[in-house]
Amino acid sequence: MTRYKKQDPEITRRKFINVAMGTGAGVGVLSLVSALGSAKPAFRLTPEKAPPIKGDILVHASADKEGQPVRVSELSEQGVSAWPMGKDKEGNNVIRKGEPNNQLAVYRFERDRFKVPEDGGHAHVVLQLDGITDQGVVAYSNKCTHAGCAVPNDPNDATRLFCPCHSGEYDLLQGCKVVGGPPPRSMPQLPIKLENDQLVVTETFVTAPYGFLNEADWESYLEQVKEIIG
Repeated sequence: MTRYKKQDPEITRRKFINVAMGTGAGVGVLSLVSALGSAKPAFRLTPEKAPPIKGDILVHASADKEGQPVRVSELSEQGVSAWPMGKDKEGNNVIRKGEPNNQLAVYRFERDRFKVPEDGGHAHVVLQLDGITDQGVVAYSNKCTHAGCAVPNDPNDATRLFCPCHSGEYDLLQGCKVVGGPPPRSMPQLPIKLENDQLVVTETFVTAPYGFLNEADWESYLEQVKEIIG
C-alpha cells in the first residue's frame, strides 16, 4: 500500500480559500488594532488644561494647602509650589493643574536684586520687571525646558535652580536664564501682581514652556486657546 493518500482537489481548494480568508481577516483586524492603538486622541482644551490666564490667582499646590491663596508672608528664597486658579464658564473656581507646565514655583527676594538678563548664548531670556511685585515676588513654571523635570533650588545657592535630571542650572534673579547644562532656553516667567493680598496673573508665560519647540509654536498655541476659551 502506498504511504500517501491522494487528496480530493475540491477539498484542497476549499481549505486554501478558508485559510486565505482567515489569514486576511486576521491581518485586517491586526491592522485595525494597530491603527487604533497608534492614533492620538484629539486634544480637548478644558479649563483645567488651559495655560495661566490674566486674572487667575496663585494657589498652593501642596496637598495640605491645595487651593488656598498663596500669601506674600509665606514666601522666601526657597520657593513655594503653586497652581494658577481661574474660573470656568459657569463662574466656578478651577485649578489649572491638568497642564504640567502650570505647576509653578514662587519665590521672594529683595526687589533690587533682580537684573535684566544678558542672553549669555541662550535665546529667549526674558525678565519682566513689572511682572515682579514690589515685595520681590516672582513666579516661574517649574518644568525644566530640557526634559520637563521639576527643578528645586541649588542646595549651595538659593538664587539658582539645579535640575537633578541632567544638571541644568538657572539663575532666578536674571529671568531664570540658563547658566549651565543642556536646557535650550530659560524657565518661563509668569508675570504677577499683588492685588487685595492675592497674587494675580497679569498675562500668561512670557516665553515658551517645556514641550514647545520654539516661540512660534507657543504663540500659535495661544491663538488656539483664545479661539476656544476667549
